[in-house]
Amino acid sequence: MNTRLVQRWLSLVWLAGGFGLGWARAAEPAVTAAHETAEPSFRNHVQPVLTKMGCNMGACHGAAAGKNGFVLSLRGYNDEADFLAITRGATGRRIVPSDPGRSLLLLKATGVVPHKGGKRFEPTSPEHRLIADWIAAGAPGPKDADARMTRIKVLPEHSTLKPGATQALTVRATFSDGRVEDVTRWAKFTAANAQVVNVDDAGVATVQGFGEGPVSAWYLSQMAVASITSPFTNGVPAAVFAEVRKRNFIDERVTAKLQELDLPPSPPATDGEFLRRAHLDTVGMLPSAEQVRAFLDDVGPDKRDRAIERLLASPEFVDYWTYKWSDLLLVNSAKLPPRAARAYHAWIRQNVEAGTPWDVMVRDLVTAQGSTLEHGAGNFFILHDDPRLMAETTTQAFLGMSVGCAKCHNHPMEKWTNDDYYALANLFSRVRAKNGRGEGERLLVASDSGDLVQPRTGKPQPPRPLDGRPVPPDARGDRRAALADWLVSRDNPYFAKAIVNRVWANFFGVGLVEKVDDLRVTNPASNEKLFAAAATYLADQRFDLKALMREILRSSTYQRSSQPLPGNAADTRFYSRYYPKRLMAEVILDAMSQVTGAPTEFRPDAPPGQKRDDLYPAGFRALQLPDNFVQSYFLKNFGRPDRLQTCECERSSEPSVAQVLHLANGDTLNRKLQAPDNVVARQCSADKAPGKIVDDAYLSALARMPSDRERTLLAAALDPPDPKQLRAAVEDLYWALLSSKEFLFNH
Repeated sequence: MNTRLVQRWLSLVWLAGGFGLGWARAAEPAVTAAHETAEPSFRNHVQPVLTKMGCNMGACHGAAAGKNGFVLSLRGYNDEADFLAITRGATGRRIVPSDPGRSLLLLKATGVVPHKGGKRFEPTSPEHRLIADWIAAGAPGPKDADARMTRIKVLPEHSTLKPGATQALTVRATFSDGRVEDVTRWAKFTAANAQVVNVDDAGVATVQGFGEGPVSAWYLSQMAVASITSPFTNGVPAAVFAEVRKRNFIDERVTAKLQELDLPPSPPATDGEFLRRAHLDTVGMLPSAEQVRAFLDDVGPDKRDRAIERLLASPEFVDYWTYKWSDLLLVNSAKLPPRAARAYHAWIRQNVEAGTPWDVMVRDLVTAQGSTLEHGAGNFFILHDDPRLMAETTTQAFLGMSVGCAKCHNHPMEKWTNDDYYALANLFSRVRAKNGRGEGERLLVASDSGDLVQPRTGKPQPPRPLDGRPVPPDARGDRRAALADWLVSRDNPYFAKAIVNRVWANFFGVGLVEKVDDLRVTNPASNEKLFAAAATYLADQRFDLKALMREILRSSTYQRSSQPLPGNAADTRFYSRYYPKRLMAEVILDAMSQVTGAPTEFRPDAPPGQKRDDLYPAGFRALQLPDNFVQSYFLKNFGRPDRLQTCECERSSEPSVAQVLHLANGDTLNRKLQAPDNVVARQCSADKAPGKIVDDAYLSALARMPSDRERTLLAAALDPPDPKQLRAAVEDLYWALLSSKEFLFNH
């Protein structure tokens, strides 16, 4: 007997409750195979077959222009148009109701008639039988009374297997009439992490390595995910996990996941490592040498908690998070008038400084009215002065998901349909912008009329938030208020998770969901229980982001060493250790200025053909810039985002040859080291012992004391007889530290 058939049969028996051993189970609806239904439905049965066989994919008839005159909607999102194309197109010659076997739709798909797409299925297959039965039944079209699929489920939802093992997955679809069908044959399967799990077209998953591998199934614009866990083989004693200090829900859930995967946690970071890490992640600055010395000398058991509170209350915290949210919200005078950009930045800064809850801040953004100079939040709409752009940017920024694909067709990787997209966009269709009296001023007004027409139907789609309640089309008032109510609700499963993921990635370098702004069913979190708990915690704290940051910083998970153990070196997602990450371009530049005592001069950029000679105030840090439209080869070269689209992909931390050459020979670092009144000059003029100079450099740049070997070797190099040689040697010392991986990375 075929091995896969045996596996699938066994899994179905297991799912049904065992081999008739009398286990107590609640009554479940009977499950039928889709091809065995009495009346094949075009919407619910024919379309999935065409999709699974690739007929309506982008490479075939689902392309915008179709193939050879036969055009289908991508993945069957438009049932009515596809039905007409199949039954009425080409003068109706694609089907023969009196003799289904002679239908061109079947003859080409089985290779009987030449077909550039090749053979898609066999004449004896269930696919052929289902389509033939549909044609024989008179090829009925989609009807409003058709049962609609309400959900799908992949079984088993979770498995624990070893590398080399296989698991046959089953997909069940539940319809609005209560019918449950086994649709495994026509579901499309995808493995999210092929290094852990692969899956074939039949839904048989094969474990490749260690970790967790989600497998998603897609059927009729619905998706579901099953997870397969393959524990590492470290043999970590249970006592190791029991001894982990669990300060909060983060530690509890991370430790449980590590124990499930048999991953040993790294030991705690040293005090110096923690202090430097927390400063860079929380305020984007290095601790000063004096702060490091005081922290290392402090013997209080709560000194880390006190340092956390000091950072959260510091003015540098406001600078850093204002800059972070300015990236997200695209503050950029290249796209906004300078006065409007400054008002937008000022609005963000005021909210960060006041500790405004995230839900309040977002509600203000999406419902802003009035002058964009007096109420800077209005510039969020000006940047996206189109209902469709507003819908796409709002979901990307505040829900962490992209709905843009649904503008033309049903989303290929999510459940959102073309109707969902235009229903959401129509909520923004009654906002009007007109010129104000001031330079660069725009006035936002909510209107009682106007709708966005959906191209597919030629009619407005009734306005409705995603998964929310429809808004009556004739309702008066600002439709955006209904959107905001749904958007920031604690019952919205996406809102809290989206901002949790962004904050989490800032501190850990790796989001619970990667990429950070790619939250979708088919891209699950590395620790779903932790993700849900963090979102619930934030909602319970009334969306106070500082409260979430405090829990992260205080956790043993965050305070672990970045040094891998033999048993967790392969871990990149489960937080058994802290993952080193390269610093943001702005943070590197500010840190170089801080350590050398030579601030950077920033000059606003100018539109093409214009020149600007004005400078930002002396001593301005990169993280204090109200706009990223600034002339800086360093920031551009090290991955500063252009703030043109709401996407984490705009910022890059990828290394390049240009970066290496600029650190070695470029103007930025060398000019700071050669500045006449910098820290090098002060070190040389203070008649300090060489060892003391080395200590100061290490504390300011790396937040640690040099090892005995480092101090001995470097102090010897700083002991030349000529003062000019001393200056050059100290410059070399600082250059070596400031161009090192230890400096450029947070760890």
